[in-house]
Amino acid sequence: MSQPVLLLIAFGVGYLLGSIPFGLIFTRLAGTQDLRTIGSGSIGATNVLRTGRRGLAAATLVCDALKGTVAVVIAAYFGGPEAAIVAAVGAFLGHLFPVWLGFKGGKGVATYIGLLLGLFWPAAIVFCVIWLIVAVITRYSSASALIASIAIPVLFWWLGHPALAELFALLTVLLWFMHRENIQRLLAGTEGKIGQTVPEMAGHNGGPPLGG
Repeated sequence: MSQPVLLLIAFGVGYLLGSIPFGLIFTRLAGTQDLRTIGSGSIGATNVLRTGRRGLAAATLVCDALKGTVAVVIAAYFGGPEAAIVAAVGAFLGHLFPVWLGFKGGKGVATYIGLLLGLFWPAAIVFCVIWLIVAVITRYSSASALIASIAIPVLFWWLGHPALAELFALLTVLLWFMHRENIQRLLAGTEGKIGQTVPEMAGHNGGPPLGG
């Protein structure tokens, strides 16, 4: 099999795995309200938490991360590092823009972490530690994820992994784009803080989980 075909397959498999809407699947199986009609309308763990089902939110967080991990591990096994990077892009885009849901998905933080786990697991620990420190200081979940995501490409450049640095620079830009409404609220001082009770209104994405 030629390398271009292999990379195309890696991207496709990554996209299909990334596009699995675990949050929507879990909430439907549990008989809750359609996840896309509450809160931010996102399919991620933050919005699942607004159903009041913490177990479902935790399961969504784990599965949204692991689908990224599985995608890059499979691609690396069959196609090597280059295929793993292509699969990572596919998985991230699949989560953000799933074809099954009209290209309206989650915000990518859990999948971002899952990709780190599959490609270079110590970086996932660094991300989570930074997230936790910023969360303790600011009590903003979104700000914690945004700041942690900036640190990751820098970390890879410092460690001498330019391919991973470029990959996660791209993913960080996409993650920031998906959090543009959160950024606007942070600048306006209206973003919900961790543990704060907020109205269930469209466009809000505060709350404790790592991301939506």
